[in-house]
Amino acid sequence: MNMSFFTGAVGAIQQNQRMNVQGNNIANVNNYGFKAERATFHHLMYSDVRGINEDDPLPKGSGTKMVKASIDFENGGYSETGRIFDFAIEGDGFFALFDPTNEEVSFTRDGAFVMARYEVPPAEDAEPEIDPVTGEEIEPENTVEWRLSDNEGRCVLDPMGNFIVIDPQDQKADLDIGVFDYRVYDGMLHADSGRFTPIDKNGDLYMGTGKILRGYLERSNVDLAQEMIKVIESQRAYSYALKIVQTTDEIEQTINGLPT
Repeated sequence: MNMSFFTGAVGAIQQNQRMNVQGNNIANVNNYGFKAERATFHHLMYSDVRGINEDDPLPKGSGTKMVKASIDFENGGYSETGRIFDFAIEGDGFFALFDPTNEEVSFTRDGAFVMARYEVPPAEDAEPEIDPVTGEEIEPENTVEWRLSDNEGRCVLDPMGNFIVIDPQDQKADLDIGVFDYRVYDGMLHADSGRFTPIDKNGDLYMGTGKILRGYLERSNVDLAQEMIKVIESQRAYSYALKIVQTTDEIEQTINGLPT
């Protein structure tokens, strides 16, 4: 009897997690470069029990568990924006983003970039200048640099892993944006803002074969109709799992109420 309680409770919890995945996909349906997640389930402990016919064993399990939310990297199509700092990748690959605050490198298919102002501190070995009038030493100051950024403080990298510096007087100049790729996508972690971080399973990083499209953005690959169908499926499965718990509780109460 306790097993049916466990199976029903686990089923309700796991379907709730699945609905969270679908809800996150729906919330990002209009976010450029977003990749939908797919809930993947696997059975928990199970065994075979003897049925009416000894040669016909019956499976007896304890429910299923959502082991991961796999990322679907299928292309969602492109939208032409005409903006000079909007980019899309036609084919495979990712844009690389460097976060100066923690030196983290992440990857994205969202090419909605901006020209951002950064103050670059002087080199550690920079020597002070001498004032020609007073002869006093002038300590080196920060210099201003305009870089291609994701508008959240991260810098876009070129094929050599360097920052992409923009001339404010010539913003329409060609930019050498890097396209990077992995041979294995499975297991990549979904970060915020449509970014991805690799794990050891993804292998070595190499230069991608994708072509840069300027003035375009890649749309989300979320299929709203399919996501709504999956939400309905999860809601039905959730209610059935709770019904198992309720029915088991009623049986337990009936058995406990029997005269001894």
